[in-house]
Amino acid sequence: MEELKEKRNIEQSFKGIGLQRILAPAALVLLYIFFGLFGRNFFSYDTMVNIFDSSYYIGFIAIGVTFVIISGGIDLSVGTVMMCAAIIGGTAYKTWGWPMWASLLLILAVGVAFGFINGILVSRLKLPPFIATLGTMMISMGVGSIVANVRSATFPTRASEDGWFKSIFKYIGDDGFSIPTGAIVLFGVAFIAYIILNKTKMGRYIFAIGSNKEAARLSGVDVKKWEMMAYVVAGATAGIGGIAFAAVYTTVMPAQGQGFELYAIAGAVIGGTSLSGGIGTVFGTLIGVYIMSVLRAGLPSMDLQAHYQTFFTGIVVIVAVLLDIYRNEKASAVKIKKD
Repeated sequence: MEELKEKRNIEQSFKGIGLQRILAPAALVLLYIFFGLFGRNFFSYDTMVNIFDSSYYIGFIAIGVTFVIISGGIDLSVGTVMMCAAIIGGTAYKTWGWPMWASLLLILAVGVAFGFINGILVSRLKLPPFIATLGTMMISMGVGSIVANVRSATFPTRASEDGWFKSIFKYIGDDGFSIPTGAIVLFGVAFIAYIILNKTKMGRYIFAIGSNKEAARLSGVDVKKWEMMAYVVAGATAGIGGIAFAAVYTTVMPAQGQGFELYAIAGAVIGGTSLSGGIGTVFGTLIGVYIMSVLRAGLPSMDLQAHYQTFFTGIVVIVAVLLDIYRNEKASAVKIKKD
C-alpha cells in the first residue's frame, strides 16, 4: 500500500513538472548537437552570436506573452506594438530632434501604453482577448505608419555618438570581436519576470486567475486589476523588444511586426506554458525561443532556406500543444478519480 502511494506521488510530481518542461531543454541540446554534426560551421562562435542576436526581440515579447497566457488570455498585438514603439521612437529622434535617451524611453512608454489599452479592453470592458488584441494589433500598425508618415525610421550607427545604446545588446571591439551582451539583458529581464511571477502577490494572482478566474474572484482577488497587469507587463516587454530591435537592425519599417507575435506565442508554448492558462515558466519560454533561434541558424547551415524554419517550428508547436492537451486530460482524470 505504501509503495503504491509513493508511486502515485512520484507520478503526480512528474505531472507537476510537466512533460514539456523536460522535453524542451532536451530538444534544445539535441538540436544544437544535430546541427553541429550535420551543418556547416555551426559550432562556430559567429553562429552562436547570430543565435543570440536573433533571439532578443522575440525573447522579450515572449516573456510578456507568458504572463498573458498564464492569466488565461492571449496577446496578438505584441509584435506590431513592438515595431510601432520602435518606429515612433526613431521618428522622435530623427524627425523631432529628441535626444537618444528620451527616444528610448518613449519606445518603452508606447509599449506600456498599448499594454494598458489591452488590459482595459479585456479586464474592464470584457472583450475577448483574441478580438481585443487583434484590434490593437491593427491600430498599432496604423499608428506607427501615421506618426512616421509611412517612412522608415533610421537609428544612429554604432560609430556615431548617439549609437551608444547598441553596445547594450552587442559589444564590438576595435578588432571586430563581438560579444552578445544582449543575452545578459535578456536573462536579466527574464530573472526579474521570474521573481514577479513566482515570488510576488501579482504572480500568484495571475496564476490563480488563469487556473480558475471565478474561484479567484470569490476568494477576494481583484481579478480586473491583476488581469490588466498581465497585459501591462506584455506591453512593457514589447517596448524593451523595440529597443533591442533598433539596436540590432538599425532601420525600422512602417507596418512591420505582424507575425512576430506568433513566434512569441510559439516560444511560450514550446517552453511549457499551457494555452488553457494557469501553467507556465519564464525560463521555459526562453528555452522555446532558443529552440526557434537554433532552427533559424541551423537550417541554413544544412542548405535549407528560411521557410523550412517556419515549417519545422509549426510542427514543434503542434507537438507542444498535443503534449499540453495530454497533460490536462491526465490531470482531469486524476482529479475525477480523487472526487
